[in-house]
Amino acid sequence: MSLKAIHVTEVPSLDNFPENPSLCASRFSPGGLSSFKIPKFLVVGHRGHGMNMLQSTDPRFSAFKENSILSFNAASKLPLDFIEFDVQVTRDGCPVIFHDDFIYSEDNGVVYEKRVTEVSSSEFMSYGKQRETEKSGKPLLRKTKEGKILKWCVQQDDSLCTLQEAFEKVEPKLGFNIELKLDDNLVYSSDHLSRLLLPILQVVCDYGKDRPIIFSSFHPDAALLARKLQSNYPVRVPHLRGSFPWARLGSGPLHPGGLYLG
Repeated sequence: MSLKAIHVTEVPSLDNFPENPSLCASRFSPGGLSSFKIPKFLVVGHRGHGMNMLQSTDPRFSAFKENSILSFNAASKLPLDFIEFDVQVTRDGCPVIFHDDFIYSEDNGVVYEKRVTEVSSSEFMSYGKQRETEKSGKPLLRKTKEGKILKWCVQQDDSLCTLQEAFEKVEPKLGFNIELKLDDNLVYSSDHLSRLLLPILQVVCDYGKDRPIIFSSFHPDAALLARKLQSNYPVRVPHLRGSFPWARLGSGPLHPGGLYLG
């Protein structure tokens, strides 16, 4: 698979396509899982319509709240094959879509952080914009790579969402690249990984239907377990990051876009 990083709004002007790019003339042909094969070239919307870079002066990086239903459906109107988003599992076993390991807010001017996997699904959904217009959510902040805490301000805001909602509310022919999001700084036992992955796989089993799906994870043990627990969808390890024991991944074709398992 080839990789080229551009902003999602530049997709219509992409040049130098390889022969027979997928680029979703009708996205993917019907026929369910058995007919879905990964083409050599895919156009994938990062966190939907694009990630939010709050410190950037480029307005394109604050157009839509990343990893939201609004962002996903905005991306579906562009010639994309897939959208990529990050899934974590809350304390009560609900797969939610959120990139950062910690969620930041403030109370009486005091900033605090909570690990996404240690809050309940109801508390997770209480941050930021609320679906019910009469309700006010807790302030949603974000910590930049430089350590600054900023208000999460975008031009078109949306509420946080669950994985189930994404399946139910996003254009069904748009492929999902589901990243199994784990904290690079933690060591996970196999039992812990199973508790995190099984709720995600259950939602995919219940709501995936004929949607093209790829799993990915920067964590090799999670990728291997996802491959072990299901065989319907391919699993991708995007690229080398950190000091992972890659020899354990076994044999498989190594692409510029990462290593595919099975």
